[in-house]
Amino acid sequence: MGGPRFEPVRAVRAYERVVEQVEEAIESGALTPGGRLPSERELMVQFSVSRSTVREALRVLQARGLVRSRPGDPNGAEVLPFTPAALHKSMTTLARVEELSLAELVQFRMVLDSAAILLAARLRTEEQLAEMYAAVAAMRAALDEGEAGDEGADAFGAADLAFHDAVARASGNKLIEICTDVVRSIVLKLIAGRITDEPDRGALMRRSIRNHEDVVAAMRAGDGPLAARLSRKAMYDYYAGYVPERERGALRALLE
Repeated sequence: MGGPRFEPVRAVRAYERVVEQVEEAIESGALTPGGRLPSERELMVQFSVSRSTVREALRVLQARGLVRSRPGDPNGAEVLPFTPAALHKSMTTLARVEELSLAELVQFRMVLDSAAILLAARLRTEEQLAEMYAAVAAMRAALDEGEAGDEGADAFGAADLAFHDAVARASGNKLIEICTDVVRSIVLKLIAGRITDEPDRGALMRRSIRNHEDVVAAMRAGDGPLAARLSRKAMYDYYAGYVPERERGALRALLE
């Protein structure tokens, strides 16, 4: 049968409508940081809802980092300024709620890291480059001291994190920095158990060190495209085994 196809509808609770309208007012600039929402009583009147509905909406808005609410405050909830922490929380929630696949998340991380490296190769300072070298040295020290034991693996992971943080900062783009941190943390949580079960974590760590050394050397030479390609290839090699074969094409597309 021809004609349009419709999607099932879902019931929307009253507090969600309140949240939507307040978010729209903030996004449009009708509500600005430092401003106040009406009191709970006034919100009940304007939205024609119960006090419990208003309070549930305020709890959601506060959890999203949009307002600061104190029950019973006669001045109403305060609209908060944008912060990286709020964006971090929102992106984390989005990635979990939308049930993104591991392949989608890894692909996005490959794109983000590649962009960060391209920018950092051009914009980095000598101090930032020194941070990257120091992080790689810490990775090697962790490997030498702990090999593949749990303590060595933890120290290695912390140094690897420091390397990627240094690259993201050197990109000079706060949004890339935040998005990279969110996606990386979610991906690592999804595969944490499988990494622990690797039969030869030492070999995995040594390969990772060589990859980082190659990337930072290309960055020092100012060859951003090479550094980005090396990073994408290393990330593919690291994560492909955790991604179902049918979904690996999405990752391989970034290697061409």
